[in-house]
Amino acid sequence: MSEGKTPKAIIIGSGPAGYTAAIYLGRANIPHILFEGDQPGGQLTITTEVENFPAFPEGIEGPELMMKMKAQAERFGTNFHSETVVSVDFSDDLKTVNTSKASYEAPVVIIATGSTARWLGLPNEQKFMGKGLSACATCDGFFFRDQEIAVVGGGDTALEEATYLTNFASKVTLIHRRDEFRGSKIMQQRAIDHPKIEIAWNSVIEDYLADDMGNLKGLKLKDTQDGSNRDLEVTGCFIAIGHVPNTQFLEGALKTDENGYLITNDNVTATEIDGVFACGDVQDHVYRQAITSAGTGCMAAIEAERFIGEKGL
Repeated sequence: MSEGKTPKAIIIGSGPAGYTAAIYLGRANIPHILFEGDQPGGQLTITTEVENFPAFPEGIEGPELMMKMKAQAERFGTNFHSETVVSVDFSDDLKTVNTSKASYEAPVVIIATGSTARWLGLPNEQKFMGKGLSACATCDGFFFRDQEIAVVGGGDTALEEATYLTNFASKVTLIHRRDEFRGSKIMQQRAIDHPKIEIAWNSVIEDYLADDMGNLKGLKLKDTQDGSNRDLEVTGCFIAIGHVPNTQFLEGALKTDENGYLITNDNVTATEIDGVFACGDVQDHVYRQAITSAGTGCMAAIEAERFIGEKGL
C-alpha cells in the first residue's frame, strides 16, 4: 500500500495475530497499516526455540518466525509503522487511532496487542529468559524432559501447569507464598496427590542461580514465616502468576472481562463496536498459543473484509 493511500483498516499490534491479520487483509486488497508497538513481533521475540508451530519440523527460533511472518505481510502490501498507539476514539464510524507522533483514521480497527506475562521482578530475571525461565508450560515444557523444575504460583494456572509439566519433568516443585492455594479444589487436590509434585509452602524466590554457562541451575528460596533461606536445585522455572492484557491505551473504549481481556461476540472476533475486532492473546485467556493467535488473526481479517463489503466502504 502506498504511503498516501487512505487505509480501510488499522491493525494495532504485531505478533502472530497482527501479522496474520495483515497477510489476509493484503491478499484481499484492503489497504491497511500496522502499528508494531514497542516490541515488534510480540512475546515470541524473547522466545528461543518454537517447536509447536506447524510447518517447521526441526523447530524455529521465535524471532525468526516473527521475521518470516512480517516478510509475508510485507509481500502483500502491509504498511508498517514503528509507532506505539497511545489512545483511540471509536465514537464515530471513522475510527481514530493516536500515536505519540500523529493521528490516523480508518473505518476498521483490529486490536492484536497481546498480553504480557507477570514476572516476579527480580533484578536478574531478564538474564534467564530462554535459559531456564519461562512463563508458558505448553510452549517450553518439552525442553525439560527428565529434569527437576519448579512452578511459581497458587492459582488455577499454576496448579494446571505444574500438573501438565509432570508429563516431562522427573519432579516439579510448586512454590507458593502462602500455606493454601487460591485455585479450585479439584485442581488443588490433583496437584497435592500427584507423586511427582512437591509443594514448597510459604516460600518465595529471592534469586535465580546460574551455572557456568549462564543457565538456570537453582533458586534461592525464602521462608515467608521464619525468614530462613534454602537453595532449590532446578534447571527450569515456570512463572505462573498470570498475564496482563495490553489494553491500557484503550482507556475503557471496549468492554473487558474481570481479568482485563477484551470481550468479543460468541465465536467471532467482533467487539460490541461495529468495525472494531480483537484477536490473539488480548482476548484469549485460555490458550495463549502462537498458532491460536494466528488463527484468530485470520478470523479478524475475514470478518473485517466482510464488514467492509457489507458497508460498501
